[in-house]
Amino acid sequence: MGRQRSRRRAEWSAVTDSELWGRASAERYDAEETVMSSAAVLAPTLDFLAELAGDGRALEFAIGTGRVGIPLRGRGVPVAGIELSEHMVAVLRRKIDQDTLPVTIGDMATTVVPGEFALVYLVYNTISNLLTQDAQVRCFRNAARHLRPGGRFVIELEVPPLRLLPPGQVAVPFDVSARHLGFDTIDVVEQLLVSHHFTRDGDHYRRDTSRHRYAWPAELDLMARIAGLEPEHRYADWAGTPFAADSTKHISVWRKPVRGRPL
Repeated sequence: MGRQRSRRRAEWSAVTDSELWGRASAERYDAEETVMSSAAVLAPTLDFLAELAGDGRALEFAIGTGRVGIPLRGRGVPVAGIELSEHMVAVLRRKIDQDTLPVTIGDMATTVVPGEFALVYLVYNTISNLLTQDAQVRCFRNAARHLRPGGRFVIELEVPPLRLLPPGQVAVPFDVSARHLGFDTIDVVEQLLVSHHFTRDGDHYRRDTSRHRYAWPAELDLMARIAGLEPEHRYADWAGTPFAADSTKHISVWRKPVRGRPL
């Protein structure tokens, strides 16, 4: 499920600390993510993931409405998904049936689906939906649990924007446009970021907020090590641009050893 400054209703689940997408948010998600669903944006993502999957199966954590999973299935990769929100899956089901792309309702940090996968992936900043370090570690362990030996876990995540936050400033703007105003407030002690959205809806602005736990690339590498995964690659984008000090996001790949320690 794509999370680029996500717009959601704050409902809580007993099995996860992720905030849950409600019906209204799910129904408008595709319309609000037309740019991220465009062929120009998706092509390098699909190329990257299809190459890693090879002739194996892929599992998408937080598959949402199928922005990535459905076209990846169209590339010939057998895809399965895990998704917490039944409302998001209801939108996905209007596009593709359960037999073609099976989705299990559940928490990406703990839900287990049958079989082994060549690829598990989690895109569009969605690991930040898990609001504690423990939950994020469980997510890595769950990915490792599903991977066959030699399989890969891929995460797409923004680099925390703390370099844009000078002393005394509490918010960082990330979008100022005719239809949408967005800014983040950041708790640097708890590593929590709150995205605030003011979206034009007719003659009014709709306000939404969402909470996220940001994590540094090195912190994710340690989570991977705890889960028994080895770092393989880190890029600045899906096209494979080298990751650098000024990169605003990263695509990270970890590999399950062929002869690794028990998970």
